[in-house]
Amino acid sequence: MRIWAIADLHLAGGQDKPMDVFGAHWRNHAATIAKAWHECVAADDLVLIAGDISWAMHLNDVRADLAWIDSLPGKKVLCKGNHDYWWSSKNKVRAILPASLQIVDCDAVIVDEIVVCGTRGWAVPGDRDFDKTTDQRIYERELGRLERALAGAQVLAEDVRPIYVLLHFPPFRDGQPTEFAKRIAAANAHACVYGHLHQAEQWANATTGHVESVFYQLTACDALGFTPILLNPNP
Repeated sequence: MRIWAIADLHLAGGQDKPMDVFGAHWRNHAATIAKAWHECVAADDLVLIAGDISWAMHLNDVRADLAWIDSLPGKKVLCKGNHDYWWSSKNKVRAILPASLQIVDCDAVIVDEIVVCGTRGWAVPGDRDFDKTTDQRIYERELGRLERALAGAQVLAEDVRPIYVLLHFPPFRDGQPTEFAKRIAAANAHACVYGHLHQAEQWANATTGHVESVFYQLTACDALGFTPILLNPNP
């Protein structure tokens, strides 16, 4: 089983939300993703999708987008992004998932011989737009959610299976590990994929590669040319 990753699909979700307002490279991006996906991902592969899946506002509105992902080759594990407003309780989301999709929501699942865990993450203190009055509570809550996800993953891993972590927000700031990255390293995770970054300057400064034995990969779809990336978390 090969492991691929991509994030920030930003599917329409029944909304009038043309993505090319963010640049011509986003024009018909779903078709571009599907073509590339079919060319590289096999039926028995795994694709990790690190949030911002659909612009849908309600659970019923996301069904078509989930069916679209289900139609693509491979097994998929998804986590929530900051724009996934449709994502309600994990039980309600799991109740409508097509066969090839699983989610992680401050918990963990086993896929073949690996463990996948994750949560959304959040902005961190020191970020330019971090507002302590509104963001501090969410930041602390997401740290707690990550800890629960990692604890669940360690139980499932049984010191044998590698742990893959999904976050939507990057776990580094200015090249330095945030509390999210520190806790991922402390849990002896194998790899972590994240998205959220959509500017060339951010891509250039994003942390990718091994840091304290954890392999990190930015997977925002526009940063990847709208093509899933094959993870290679070996030194």
